[in-house]
Amino acid sequence: MQVAAFYFDGRTSRRYAVTLEVAEGVAHVRGEVERSAPISQLRVSERFNRAARKVTFPDGAYLEIVDRAGFAELLAATRHRDSLVVRIQQNWRATLAAAAALVLVVVLGYLYVLPAVAGVIADALPVEVDRKVGMGTLDFLDSHVMAPTTLPAARRDAITARFGSMAAPLPDAPDYEILFRKSRIGPNAFALPSGQIVVTDEIVQLLDDDDALMGVLAHELGHVHRRHLMRRLIQSTAMGAVATVLFGDVSAVLANIPTLLLDLKYSRDIETEADDYAIAMFKANGMPRQKLAYVFEKLDRKGHEGGGMPPYLSSHPAGEERIRHILSAP
Repeated sequence: MQVAAFYFDGRTSRRYAVTLEVAEGVAHVRGEVERSAPISQLRVSERFNRAARKVTFPDGAYLEIVDRAGFAELLAATRHRDSLVVRIQQNWRATLAAAAALVLVVVLGYLYVLPAVAGVIADALPVEVDRKVGMGTLDFLDSHVMAPTTLPAARRDAITARFGSMAAPLPDAPDYEILFRKSRIGPNAFALPSGQIVVTDEIVQLLDDDDALMGVLAHELGHVHRRHLMRRLIQSTAMGAVATVLFGDVSAVLANIPTLLLDLKYSRDIETEADDYAIAMFKANGMPRQKLAYVFEKLDRKGHEGGGMPPYLSSHPAGEERIRHILSAP
């Protein structure tokens, strides 16, 4: 079987009218140019609806196929198979199955693989990295979101001293610093990787209960001790990189660290770990865990009264289930 084609030498734009045939595993070009090569050394281009298919030789010369139907028969006769990608592209069922498999891999990777890998990487990072990330974030927040506290110094000192007298539930407790700020984001508290626990004036005034406030601080210390912030930062960055590889969305990786940390939505597992840390800290210090539950009851009540969810709850998965967990934990 002979198939009409044009031959290009790969160095000039001149084309030569030729025919292609295959005999005993060897491709023979005949016409204005004559050459032969084993079919095992040739590369056949992918099949597209309108583009001409090409057969490329090892030296860069190539054939542009004119007789597409004849070429398809020739490929079948030589038992050539398209690549898996091409076969999937030509079959809508296979395309849907591949897309579903890709989504499944991404979801499972995000839910299980990335958190585990992020934890290993975070534990391997030197503490100096946490410090630099945290200090940079604090500078950003102080410049754009926070204002100096208006709480009396005596009140701030009493809160700091009270929490400082409490025993940590685990060995090797990290260094931390409690910072007070007035903020447009309302009642809130959050931990930075560098060990600063930022407490807004508004949450101190809202709770008006030092035991409950100790629960908030214990929860945030749990984030610091477990290096949750770095784990989530690594996980989010990795997810952005994966999105770029898969979808070409470069903007997914160009995340600003302070904004990312401020807007971070904690996973249920991480929040449960921090809650368990606070529960253990209360138990170690002989304090009633009902005060922990009171924090979320109070914030939830404020959300209903104000017609919206307080910022502390918007970034923490609260609700009756969480309160039940706090009260029923061993």
